[in-house]
Amino acid sequence: MKETPSLSVVVIGRNEGSRLEKCLLSVRAIEGWEGPVEIIYVDSGSSDNSCQLARSLGCRVIELNSERPSAALGRNAGWRAAQAPLILFLDGDTILDASFPSAGATALRDPEVAVVFGRRREIRPEASIFNRVLDLDWIAPAGIAEFCGGDALIRRSALEAVNGYDDTLIAGEEPDMCRRMRGRGNRILHVDRPMTGHDLAIYRWRQYWRRAVRTGHAYAEVSRRYAGTEMPLWSAESRANFRRGIFWMALGILSAGASLLAHSLLPAAVAVSVLALMAARTARKFTWKSSDPLTLLLYGLHSHVQQLPILIGQISYWHSRQQGRRKGLIEYKGSAV
Repeated sequence: MKETPSLSVVVIGRNEGSRLEKCLLSVRAIEGWEGPVEIIYVDSGSSDNSCQLARSLGCRVIELNSERPSAALGRNAGWRAAQAPLILFLDGDTILDASFPSAGATALRDPEVAVVFGRRREIRPEASIFNRVLDLDWIAPAGIAEFCGGDALIRRSALEAVNGYDDTLIAGEEPDMCRRMRGRGNRILHVDRPMTGHDLAIYRWRQYWRRAVRTGHAYAEVSRRYAGTEMPLWSAESRANFRRGIFWMALGILSAGASLLAHSLLPAAVAVSVLALMAARTARKFTWKSSDPLTLLLYGLHSHVQQLPILIGQISYWHSRQQGRRKGLIEYKGSAV
């Protein structure tokens, strides 16, 4: 008789190509784990050979054919088909640190801890300015957290208690689920050790923009859900983004209009100077994330520039809601060969 797995690894993906192969091979290289490990790959309508690749590497494959695919839908299909008491969720564009599962399981011995996650960093920050900057977004203080990201080790019983991820969400499904877990008295723990390397693969402005729009959509949808409760989520972030987004939009329009009317670049130069000064001030606040001055300055610039597409994402959510429509998946990443 086949032994029941002690760990189920659920990998989700869509057209990840070579990134998926690296991910699955890293899972097979797990160190220090006692007991059988099952690997489940959940595919959300890939047009490449992802499913065949996963099968060739000994994975159980679940193929979803939803008109509205989402990460939440994939993760739910994975953990509900899994057999182990601990579920390790991974995105198909990540590489697992071999020692993380055993270390995470040790942290889960605390009965109040439902979710454990470690450090995620970019594999190739030098590949583009976007990868370099967004790599700093993954850096956060260790300790009790409000929510995890897509990569996390979660107790199955905790997933069952909250019915897993909300698959009506196209983004923000992890913070939403963690909020429901915290409402039941569970804790989300961020441990200070490597967990995954990530291949963001953003090389163009359009990809960066769409990713930020998706963030704005998540801010609006999730914050609305918990507005006015004892444990609001993203309410402050949504309001702050709205103010900042309107400010930068107004500054851009007014400075461009003034430059055209005055036939002078001075108003536009003033607007650029304001952005540069605010970026520098933000960079100083995040010196704990990096010791590289240029990376910090770029990160400061990103912190302000992203406010506009995030605002557009929020407005898009509210417009769709008013029209009685549900927005589909907002993709920003292309296929990997």
